[in-house]
Amino acid sequence: MKFTAQQLAEAIGGTIEGDANHEVSFLSRIEEGKPGSLSFLANPKYAQYIYDTKASIVIVNNDFIPEKEIKTTLIRVQDAYSAFAALLEMYQKAKAIEPVISGKASIDPSATIGNNVYIGEFVSIGKNTVIGDNTYIYPNSSIGNNCKIGNETVIYAGVKVYEETVIGNQCTLHAGAVLGSDGFGFAPQDDKNYKKVPQIGNVVLEDRVEIGANTTIDRATLGSTIIRRGVKIDNLIQIAHNVEIGENTVIAAQTGISGSTKIGRNCMIGGQVGIIGHLTIADEVKIAAQAGIGKSITEVGAIVEGSPAFSIREYQRSYVHFRRFDRIVKRLNELERKLKE
Repeated sequence: MKFTAQQLAEAIGGTIEGDANHEVSFLSRIEEGKPGSLSFLANPKYAQYIYDTKASIVIVNNDFIPEKEIKTTLIRVQDAYSAFAALLEMYQKAKAIEPVISGKASIDPSATIGNNVYIGEFVSIGKNTVIGDNTYIYPNSSIGNNCKIGNETVIYAGVKVYEETVIGNQCTLHAGAVLGSDGFGFAPQDDKNYKKVPQIGNVVLEDRVEIGANTTIDRATLGSTIIRRGVKIDNLIQIAHNVEIGENTVIAAQTGISGSTKIGRNCMIGGQVGIIGHLTIADEVKIAAQAGIGKSITEVGAIVEGSPAFSIREYQRSYVHFRRFDRIVKRLNELERKLKE
């Protein structure tokens, strides 16, 4: 499928500099651009590539000022990254498979299936489950009993959704994600064994939530584990029972959040962060990668780093001394020796 610069500019509200009839049929990174490809420039550190790129069309910000001649056609927009993302979404929708229900799927007669739904091979859908309109469920996924899945949600191959789970509209669950598995609840006994505590709650995903591949979200012991609207969760993340994550918070890969912790809105959590249970994290908090959170963060907009984590400015000042600690110890030892003499 080919698109002209004029068609693309109309789709993203941009203005053209160059040949409006230039055509593209595939996408490329700007440093790897080839004739017939579309690319974009959003990060200034890649600006060097725009002068030599072979890409036929490049989307740039309105405020981009070239330092020398550019041979490719430009489309100027307010935000090149967002515009390119919008085109990727359009491209993905154009490639979408037809909404059909495979004869190899297992769907309980009591389930309710909406309009224009795709259900792939070997999908299992349980009793009294409701699937909304325009939702896609890819092969080998399992949806338990009494689940509710909204409109325009995409569930990729191999996802497991346990009973009673609620998923909102326009959500995305990537391959291998597990929603609703038991929380880690065990009561120690006098004989040193552990008795399992039944986990009878559920998981609730509000609208526009994205869950990465092989991420696990445990059902609540009682009540719900809740992921609020707009949350984006990366791959390989563990979210324990009764956790609540506020609107538009983003969490990078390999983070673990222990039970009953409440995370605020618009937070940014780096990769490999560990958060212990029963804490409260305020709105707009930023947590650097590999931080260990052992106490609540009550300051809105706080930025923390380290393990145990504390203010990023204090951490960075302290880090100067961490790196020189061996030299400091040697100096102390030398001073002690001289004092003894």
